[in-house]
Amino acid sequence: MVLARQRQAMILEEARRNGAVRVSDLVSRLGVSDMTIRRDLDVLAGRGLVEKVYGGATAVLGPSTEEPGFEAKSVRQRAQKEAIASRAAELVQPGTAIGLSAGTTTWTLARALDGVPGLTIVSNSIQVADVLRASSAPDRTVVLTGGVRTPSDALVGPVAVHSLRRLHLDQVFLGVHGMAEGAGFTTPNLTESETDRALVESGRRLVVLADSSKWGVVGISTIAELDEAHVVVTDDGLGEAARTVLAEHVGELEVAPVNDDTEEE
Repeated sequence: MVLARQRQAMILEEARRNGAVRVSDLVSRLGVSDMTIRRDLDVLAGRGLVEKVYGGATAVLGPSTEEPGFEAKSVRQRAQKEAIASRAAELVQPGTAIGLSAGTTTWTLARALDGVPGLTIVSNSIQVADVLRASSAPDRTVVLTGGVRTPSDALVGPVAVHSLRRLHLDQVFLGVHGMAEGAGFTTPNLTESETDRALVESGRRLVVLADSSKWGVVGISTIAELDEAHVVVTDDGLGEAARTVLAEHVGELEVAPVNDDTEEE
């Protein structure tokens, strides 16, 4: 039995690969009823990932430079981000120096680090810094880069890049706009891409945090190639084809279970 979340990920992956999907084809392929597929399409359309048309749906990819604000992104895929953050927090060792990029998934991770003592945390995110400032974790040092603020509340530009290129971090946790074979890990903001690359280069180990809806999404600029990631942490809604591609390229693929779903038929 395939969970509704996993089935929807398969449908979305198919829509992004071919540009559109037909209900009749999905019924045959997934072995569920016409009504179940239509409910799945309703869910995906409600998230703005597909547009329903007669007999099926078309993919909604958006311009490669489209950049939603922090507040808009913070309400998307909440359960998935919580699961990813919980798993990623297990990778953080006490007393280490880590980097957190800007983004709602890394912001969620910041909230999950209260139990890890002695950390030095570097970030170019105003939102992440606010979470860390309010934390009760002992012996913590927080470093916020300077820079120019973007719609996603990231600090970017030459000041941020200069700061990051002088640092040496144990691990970098990178949130991304999209991930795809060929394009790698991408962002819709050119300036943010340069800053993120400097953050990646400052770390000995790269951990990418990306929920399953990010697969097949391509922003205008590549931050890193797939094979540059030592670990990718995603959720169990990621389709099997995407898992196969990632497993072939990244050092380790961590799939976090999301326990907020039930099967519908």
